[in-house]
Amino acid sequence: VQLQASGGGLVQAGGSLRLSCAASRSVSTMAWYRQAPGKERELVAGIMADGATQYLDSVKDRFTISRDNTETTLYLQMNSLKPEDTALYLCNAPFLDRTFWSQGTLVTVSS
Repeated sequence: VQLQASGGGLVQAGGSLRLSCAASRSVSTMAWYRQAPGKERELVAGIMADGATQYLDSVKDRFTISRDNTETTLYLQMNSLKPEDTALYLCNAPFLDRTFWSQGTLVTVSS
């Protein structure tokens, strides 16, 4: 599975961005991770095969994960962005016995 993330950029605090991740085939479970400089990679949001979602506590009520009906495009709508959301964002998809990653898309939130 090939994954391509896009949509990052520079935004002021309080602003919004929408990230997209295009997959080369349908994948039922996908997730967004992020990694800030000097910090470990962390799970931001995930969506399961049945549509159930989970979120990192610090992004609940601000971020929304979703996907299209073909399960080939994953989205992350990010509202009320904060400087601490600055990170490289990557999408992730487990498939068969492997886990696939996109390249990152950089989100920078200025104060």
